[in-house]
Amino acid sequence: MSSAHGSYTTQNKLPADFAWGFATASYQIEGAYDEDGRLPSIWDTFSKTPGKVEDGTNGDVACDSYHRTHEDIKILKQYGAQVYRFSLSWSRIIPLGGRNDPVNAKGLEFYSKFIDDLNAAGIEPVITLYHWDLPDELLERYGGALNQEEFVADYANYARIVFKSFGHKVKRWITFNEPWCSSVLGYNTGKHAPGRTSDRTKNPVGDGAREPWIVGKTLLIAHGTAVDIFRKEIKPTHGGEIGITLNGDWAEPWDPEDPADIEASERKIEFAISWFADPIYHGKYPDSMVKQLGDRLPAFTPEEIALVKGSNDFYGMNHYCANYIRHREGEPEPDDAAGNLDHLFEDKFGNPIGPETNCEWLRPNAIGFRKLLKWLSDRYGYPKIYVTENGTSIKGENDLPLEELLKDDFRVQYYSDYIGAMADASAIDGVNVKMYMAWSLLDNYEWSEGYQTRFGVTFVDYENGQKRIPKKSALTLGEIFNNHVSKE
Repeated sequence: MSSAHGSYTTQNKLPADFAWGFATASYQIEGAYDEDGRLPSIWDTFSKTPGKVEDGTNGDVACDSYHRTHEDIKILKQYGAQVYRFSLSWSRIIPLGGRNDPVNAKGLEFYSKFIDDLNAAGIEPVITLYHWDLPDELLERYGGALNQEEFVADYANYARIVFKSFGHKVKRWITFNEPWCSSVLGYNTGKHAPGRTSDRTKNPVGDGAREPWIVGKTLLIAHGTAVDIFRKEIKPTHGGEIGITLNGDWAEPWDPEDPADIEASERKIEFAISWFADPIYHGKYPDSMVKQLGDRLPAFTPEEIALVKGSNDFYGMNHYCANYIRHREGEPEPDDAAGNLDHLFEDKFGNPIGPETNCEWLRPNAIGFRKLLKWLSDRYGYPKIYVTENGTSIKGENDLPLEELLKDDFRVQYYSDYIGAMADASAIDGVNVKMYMAWSLLDNYEWSEGYQTRFGVTFVDYENGQKRIPKKSALTLGEIFNNHVSKE
């Protein structure tokens, strides 16, 4: 699956202190949407707006993990997981979201017990503070992340409450999951909550040419602010580390002989990843973005740069696939957020980047994972990398009879190939990769794709009480890592 040419094989090893496990997100698995004081998030509202989710579903019940934490921990242990990345629901902890709003003791108690139970089971919790589910009230009050001052103050308050509650028993923290998605899918294409876009057939409000860049900057400042709080108020006493998780896929030129396609491939990664990573590691936006967007990219003050630069203890990497990239001629469209280029699944010669899955955007290409690990390492000074999400859907999986669905050989192959590519990146390319979380522990609510797409290593029977059944991939991940993690 390293290309269309078969599987990726290697005998190379990951370091002996490498840790692996699984990842999930609160809105995708918890359910219990109105229990114990929780109020709606922007995803509760968005998913109940007709036409926003492909199968018309929402996360009201999802995997019912709010009532089944013991089952989730049991399967994590059964699979041999060492770490578990999950996110907190801001609107479970501060239902209205704001810094002057009441804190919900029941929300804190729920997560506190879950963290204790994970630690008791020998599974390290890795906590994401924000995985897209802003309390709906904050969107209503001041436009959410479009209002930097208000959002940063409210997020800082939320982060501080969480750090003070759990900082003594959680050592690894992620501020934001995939700010690119929050910014571009939420404020440019309108595909994700809150669904703002310039396309009036999709939404009555939004400005896709300006809003995503405003939101992106807000999230960077909020990230830097939370890291500052953590380093000053928590780390001196309790230790621990904190970073942000950025998503991005590998880019190959559509025509490998065309310098404009080679340049566009680089630009594609800069618009997806370096938009956030360059300010954190280099204190500025990428030149390619400044060139295309000009004053639409909101400038940083010197104080903001001081806050953001150096604000990662590790680089959180979400990665799934690759694309061929072809440059576009002429001036970019005002709403273009990609870098004036086309994402394609075949190159100039008709070679596919990888096999089809159930997501039109996802084509596996394991060598691309290795190349991107090296690219990031070269650009950002070989930081410690945690792969915080990696996984695949399978074409038509949801329609298979259960017996066949549980034999998810395509997913097993994907993990085998990608973990092998990561081992090569570590052993040959000198990449400092230390942790890996497979996406996902459970089949779950896949945002605007609803429940028709399954990413889990565990089948969730939504029709019969959210029962969990391990797939083949769940039981083979441990073997794959056993073969690739050094014993020395």
